[in-house]
Parts: sequence; C-alpha cells; structure tokens
Amino acid sequence: MHVDIYKFSKKDDLYVYIARPDYPNDVEELKDWLSVLPKDLRKTLGSACFVMHLDLATSKKLARVDKAEVLEKLHKQGYFVQMPAKEEWERQACLKMKEAQQNKWQ
Repeated sequence: MHVDIYKFSKKDDLYVYIARPDYPNDVEELKDWLSVLPKDLRKTLGSACFVMHLDLATSKKLARVDKAEVLEKLHKQGYFVQMPAKEEWERQACLKMKEAQQNKWQ
C-alpha cells in the first residue's frame, strides 16, 4: 500500500497518511487526495504540507505507530491520523491554557 503523508499548520506533530491504492497509475490524475478526510477534521487541521510518499509494503515498521493499525485504517477509511506524542499534547495543552488565561486578564 502506497501512502502520502502530510503535516498541518494548526496541529504540530500530527501527521495524516492518505491511501494511494492505485499508485503509480494515478500520478497523471489531478486529485484532492485530502478529500477523504471528514470536513470537520479537515477544517481543524489548517493548511496541508506534503511530507513524503511511502510504500508500506517495503517498510518493516513505522517509527511511532503500529503498521498493522495504519494499514487497517487505510483500508477502512482511506486515511490514518498519527497523533502527536503524549508529551507534545501535554505541552500544547499547557501553552493553550496559559494563553487563555493571559487573554482573560487583558
């Protein structure tokens, strides 16, 4: 299974894998590959930036996620969302809380 991986402007360290089951036969086609994402999710992510193309068949394992889980989601829904590490989420939550508190008192 081939995938394109994207990162997004509004979500640090979050990556979305988009299934490309017809690759390389789909390279001539102009297509919005991110259209498989639910609209509500897509709105929260911000603008997309292509990171890389990957052939999961030749990858033994992935750095931060279970390859079997990724493949299952890709086959089921056409995409997989790789969430940030827990520490990153906690850091982002603290920063947002501080920002909200500062805005409240200004």
